Amino acid sequence: MIKRIIAICILSAAVVSCKKETAVSEVKPVNDSITKTESEEDQYKPIDTACSSANKTEDYITSLQWYRTKIEKEMAANSPEQNDRVYEDYLKIRGKYTGCLMNLHTDVLDKYVNYYNYEKDQYNFPDNVKKIASELKKAGLEFREVGEGMTEIWTIPGYYSSLFKNKVTPDYEAYISQTDKESETNYAADAGLIISWEQLGNRLIFWENFMNKYPESKLIKTVKQDYNYYLSDYLLGMDNTPTYEREQDKGTGKLNDENRAEFNRMIKKYPNSNTAKKAKEVMILFDAQTPVDQIDERINGER
Repeated sequence: MIKRIIAICILSAAVVSCKKETAVSEVKPVNDSITKTESEEDQYKPIDTACSSANKTEDYITSLQWYRTKIEKEMAANSPEQNDRVYEDYLKIRGKYTGCLMNLHTDVLDKYVNYYNYEKDQYNFPDNVKKIASELKKAGLEFREVGEGMTEIWTIPGYYSSLFKNKVTPDYEAYISQTDKESETNYAADAGLIISWEQLGNRLIFWENFMNKYPESKLIKTVKQDYNYYLSDYLLGMDNTPTYEREQDKGTGKLNDENRAEFNRMIKKYPNSNTAKKAKEVMILFDAQTPVDQIDERINGER
């Protein structure tokens, strides 16, 4: 559902000194101070997106904040089409820095789940982890448990929407809004689906409608890929949440009642959708006692 080399942006600051015929007594120290501060800000350069053990958490966070300020200024003067590209570039930059932060805090990520107290049903974080979490929050990042005892650093839900709303083209805005919504909860963990079958079905319909509405979108390739992965999970399930019960002796399978019910809901509510068509096809195949391996080949072979 839903995984992406970035050119490094280097800002050169030119400081132009203007000489005016002004009496020394008229020069106010406060203005000199402001000019100096602005000059220092203009001369700041974000750290390289290539990870380095010499960098600290604060270095990455400051760079992320710098980039956000930079693109906010850029977008104000850009066209929506130009801002689509800004979004793409910014996504890559955040991905690079986030990866570096994960490398930097491998020890914390490995131990994160152990900070949970099951008796009290709450986390008990040491001060250093609290400090890191506080720093991450400044750049719209957070720790996220993703299953199997693993924790990663993710962008907080809603972050991109708050930054790019009304700044990009309609297809990008719809894409950003939906992916933000989908990031609110984990999709799967421990080789099993976490969201409900109905929620997954609704995601499929959203992306199917997106492809129909924006067939020329630059996002189509990505959306199609994600749609097909969702569709495979919807029709056949995942290792620990299959949509059927396999009959080992025959190599066939029996569709689970809850999945059959969901497929029928899909067919009834969205009869002309590709998702409904595929759901109907899978039900027919299972009812005909088609070997599971052949059904899998048929569904995933098309992908």
